[in-house]
Order: sequence, then C-alpha cells, then structure tokens
Amino acid sequence: MSTRVNSKRGTTTHILWSDLGGKVAKGSGEGFSFRVRFGEYEVEVRGSRGDVLETIKELPNLMLGLNKALENLKAKAAATVAVKAPATVVKAESPVEKYPKIPKVESCSEAILRILESDWGKWRPRTVTELKEALAANNLHFPGRILAGDLLALVRKGVVRCWKTDKGYVYILAEKEALVQ
Repeated sequence: MSTRVNSKRGTTTHILWSDLGGKVAKGSGEGFSFRVRFGEYEVEVRGSRGDVLETIKELPNLMLGLNKALENLKAKAAATVAVKAPATVVKAESPVEKYPKIPKVESCSEAILRILESDWGKWRPRTVTELKEALAANNLHFPGRILAGDLLALVRKGVVRCWKTDKGYVYILAEKEALVQ
C-alpha cells in the first residue's frame, strides 16, 4: 500500500495495489474511489472526490512510477521459478514435415477424417486453423466456410468431438466405446 499526502490541502489520498487474486479491503467513510486494472494487477485510488480527481490528473506521472514498482514485483516473482533443461539440438521442421501426409481424397469431410486419424491428429485436439494448415500442406485448399460446415456435420454425426478452449474450438476424433460383455 502507498499513501500520497496532498500538500496543498493537507488531505490524504490512499493508493492501493494488489494482485488480482488478493482482496482489497474497503475503508469506511471514504466517499470516492477509482479502480484500474494494469496487467495482472489492480490499482485503486480512493479518498474525497476532489482528491481522487486531482490524483487522476497526475495519473501519467504516477503510472510511470507504478509501472516500475510492478516490474520489480514481476521480476521477483519470475526469479523464484527456475527450470533448467538439458541443452538439446532440435531439428528445424519444415512446414511440410510438420503435418501428416494423406492420400488423395474426394471431399473435405474425408480429408478432415484422414488428418484426424493420423498420429498428428490423435496427439491432441486441433483448431480449425491447424486443420486448414494441415490441409494446405497436402495441397488441399478448401474455403473456410466449407471446412467449418463439414466439421459441424462430423460433430453432429458423432464422428468428431468438439469443445471450446482458450484458443477457440478444438476438434478430435470421437472415441469408439468398446462394449465389454
């Protein structure tokens, strides 16, 4: 917590910052507050309305100091986690080697299934962009609308599973359940 004293009026404006995971305590009797998120941190300025508005006018200068303070906090947090991995030589992959090779196909749906049936497709769920790049690596160019429509049809048939992630929707072959008797 940092406190700024306004020398003109002799009043105090409190400036609080905390990690978004933490709680900022609300003070009683303070009539006005202003809260801003700055990356993963949150800054709150509170006090009387006039003091807060005056502090906001000085915000560009305060943000420079705040940025330096938060960078110091980030640097300390980052320094606590250190992972050392043995140095390995990684062979640079060309885009063609990165994606699976599939035989000639008649339709977009068939091409999608061939790609998802490959080791590359089974390894992890794939986004539409990744599927489109894999098709392009096989010299198969389908419009995005056709690709999306065929993926939706495969999902509705239960052949492909789909769910939403941070990267967008991802697709993978649906597992066939073996009936044990």
